[in-house]
Amino acid sequence: MTDEQEAPKKSGSSTILWLLVALAIVLLWWFFRPEGSHKVAQPLDADATAAIDRSDILVDLKDDATPAAIERDLGIQLTLVDNSGEAAATKLYRAHVDPAREDELIDALSKRSDVEIAEPDSIMALSPEDMQAVQVEETKPTDPGYPNDPLYGKQWHMRQIGMPQAWKLADGNGVVVAVLDTGVGFEDYKNMHVLPDLKGITFVDPYDFVGNSKHAGDDHGHGSHVTGTIAQVTNNGIGVAGVARNVKIMPLKVLSASGSGSVAGIADAIRFAADHGAKVINMSLGGAFPSRVLKKAVEYAHAKGVTVVCAAGNESRGKVGYPAAYPGAVAVSATQEDEAITFYSNTGKDVDIAGPGGNTRDSSGGRNNPDGGVLQNTIVIGNPKEDGYFAFMGTSMASPHVAGVAALVVGEGVTNPDEVEQILKDSARKPKNQQYTAVKYGAGIVDAPAAILKARAETGGFQFGLGLLLAGAVAASTRKRIKLGAGYLAGTLVGASGLFFLPYIFPSLSSAPALYTLTHGLPSWDLSVLGPTGHGNALFFSALVPLVLLAVGYGFPKARPVLAGLAVGVAAHLAFFAVVPMTAVHYVPAVFGLGAIWLAVNAIACVGIARMALRR
Repeated sequence: MTDEQEAPKKSGSSTILWLLVALAIVLLWWFFRPEGSHKVAQPLDADATAAIDRSDILVDLKDDATPAAIERDLGIQLTLVDNSGEAAATKLYRAHVDPAREDELIDALSKRSDVEIAEPDSIMALSPEDMQAVQVEETKPTDPGYPNDPLYGKQWHMRQIGMPQAWKLADGNGVVVAVLDTGVGFEDYKNMHVLPDLKGITFVDPYDFVGNSKHAGDDHGHGSHVTGTIAQVTNNGIGVAGVARNVKIMPLKVLSASGSGSVAGIADAIRFAADHGAKVINMSLGGAFPSRVLKKAVEYAHAKGVTVVCAAGNESRGKVGYPAAYPGAVAVSATQEDEAITFYSNTGKDVDIAGPGGNTRDSSGGRNNPDGGVLQNTIVIGNPKEDGYFAFMGTSMASPHVAGVAALVVGEGVTNPDEVEQILKDSARKPKNQQYTAVKYGAGIVDAPAAILKARAETGGFQFGLGLLLAGAVAASTRKRIKLGAGYLAGTLVGASGLFFLPYIFPSLSSAPALYTLTHGLPSWDLSVLGPTGHGNALFFSALVPLVLLAVGYGFPKARPVLAGLAVGVAAHLAFFAVVPMTAVHYVPAVFGLGAIWLAVNAIACVGIARMALRR
């Protein structure tokens, strides 16, 4: 058959394959599209007004406004105070006012075009359930297996979320998790000390939003316990284990030694975390009242690519508290050891997922059941000079389990908070021997290994499938027959998805640094080079690497099919991220869909590079 006779056949098959590629892209978008938040902020609860400080108001200014202009133009005496040293960035100020004039001042401020929000300040406090603990005596290591932490046997909550399997798969890969709480026992400062089972964790950018200093030590105990669940040093021969053993913790103290703090401080801390590299925020705090200032802060963090995880609340209500109920927040209800929802956990339509919260009460209502609580290393409540291993209970304990798993997902390269939440929900499991209802469990109980595998292996399978379709279309559209063979397919695999199937075959090996890199498509190798915070680097997520490799290897004919396959694979990887926004593209403005346009244009360029490599 002559080339002229063969041309129509090749053209027809090429057209069909390109149509299949287009159909695959549409189906990928449909399959991976986030459900979207179902949460709508509710009006102020009548029973929540007791938590409002009527002598202080919060004033959130427009970006170009100044406190001096407000104070000068308003015509009444009002001094706007920088609440936590962050007002230059947040534009959030507090003003102490006469309670009798509060409504008048809020009304006057709200009418100004340079004021976004004016509202009463509010106080959030830990619930009574969070303020009590049951101590457990430390023992010597007895189990030579993994982990060798001697009290791990009492951590039923780690097994409930599948951590024995998850520890073999992922460790968090340096993801920064901000803990907004009572502080963390991580430094020798004044009368505080380093908790023994937190030694070895990397702590970054601490800040105290209560006392306005860079020392965020824990003078209560709650924040250290929460941190332990997320990142307690695991397999160190002492104490207990944590979910994500290789994350970095950003300790942000927003609650005082009494367990209370202002909305202003919490809102500033949320924005601080988002601006300083946190990819996950845990807030084991809340209240029954909404705040526009706090809602705006959660929206800001979400828009910056931060997954915000919050406790649903401990009031036994059929309604989730705040900030958990805000759009952009993952609301977590609490389970006990038998996987039933606990007696104290809030429930309702805004619950997204459930996690282990524990129950330290016995049948008579007493507190002598340490084995039923969530066990971590923390200070003695109210005494930073002493520490121990304490069983707590509360949705405060459930939230950090989910935050830790979210960090494991982010460590796999899924940094878009909507996608992280969707993976957590899609991989959640239904409770055993308990009646499942969405208002209690949300999507189900968080499942760490299933979430990791969904983040890594499932997306990799789709990326490779798209790569195969694209490889066929490129090969069919070339003018002359070229023997492509295994090299072409191998290049496509490396560029598109890497060895995405490795976690299923060798789960204990796939978290090793070199193999971890190879389980991702070539553009996502930036996870190993730059870490999760740098994932989505515009140079990696471009046609640059295939172009450079082709320029170097073009003179070696045997290498060109491999280089062509690599370019096709990178094109598939970029196309996948264009339609499934797992992460934002760094250094490309996040407006008008420019990130997706960047990826699509570079995917097309990679196809052109592949065709160039296949020329005789």
